[in-house]
Amino acid sequence: METNERVRCLIIGSGPAGYTAAVYAGRANLAPVLYEGIQPGGQLTTTTDIENFPGYPEGISGTEMMEDLKKQASRFGADIRYGTVTAVDFNKTPYQLTIDGSNKIEADTIIIATGASAKYLGLPDETKYAGLGVSACATCDGFFYRKKVVAVVGGGDTACEEAVYLAHLANKVYLIVRKDYLRASKIMQKRVMDTPNIDVLFETQTIGLFGENSLEGAHLVKAKDTDREEYMDIAIDGFFLAIGHKPNTDIFLPALHVDENGYIKTIENTTATNIPGVFAAGDVADPRYRQAVTAAASGCKAAIDAEKYLTENEL
Repeated sequence: METNERVRCLIIGSGPAGYTAAVYAGRANLAPVLYEGIQPGGQLTTTTDIENFPGYPEGISGTEMMEDLKKQASRFGADIRYGTVTAVDFNKTPYQLTIDGSNKIEADTIIIATGASAKYLGLPDETKYAGLGVSACATCDGFFYRKKVVAVVGGGDTACEEAVYLAHLANKVYLIVRKDYLRASKIMQKRVMDTPNIDVLFETQTIGLFGENSLEGAHLVKAKDTDREEYMDIAIDGFFLAIGHKPNTDIFLPALHVDENGYIKTIENTTATNIPGVFAAGDVADPRYRQAVTAAASGCKAAIDAEKYLTENEL
């Protein structure tokens, strides 16, 4: 299909990075077009309440905050569309993108804000209790488990960091580790072991969750498929996944350079990628941008970088 539309700035993704990029690109008269993707609003829409984003003294739900950002972007002229970018062609400018497998659009600059997806165990119960006790972000949702009992799944640095963080809020933290050792750095292992209200369950797997209206506990198995195999239940109020994230970058490969974990590499102190006019914002480029505030700041920077590129190239 021939393309009949060309835009100056196209934004892929609609989390805090994407919508903020749209706000700033709109204010810069770039007439941005934003495609929301398969999850309008991004991962934040799965978070019940957000209390650490500036400007919301009483807190706000993730869905409501994303709606506010969407309205703000629209106010400044962003054309926000429901649809998913399914293919890109970076071989020549303007770059060509395919929407929903058929429609074509050309763009002088592209801001990629597709985020990263949390890895889950694959249990049906994880979906059942999403927002009702199951979370993939301790710093987002940990506050709601003050003086309660929670579990963290994982044995790497992220899992240990989240366990220590939650230990300052919760009465007790179970760290559920599949192997018989922690993969985390020595310093993080020490912090876990030195925290009295963290109980590390080695060689343990979660096989199910239970609860009537919300999460009440987890079914576990220890030393599975050995002569020491043992089944047990633990009572918990929160269940946190910390087994990693996968950046949503598949359609951009191998054209874009990524690091060993799949995050898009950007040029130092910018959001620019190895392809001129293509920028990456939010946690598709850096896991440190997983918080809404840092993701939004990254989106702002991407819009500024895109405007500079268009000006310098007289596009």
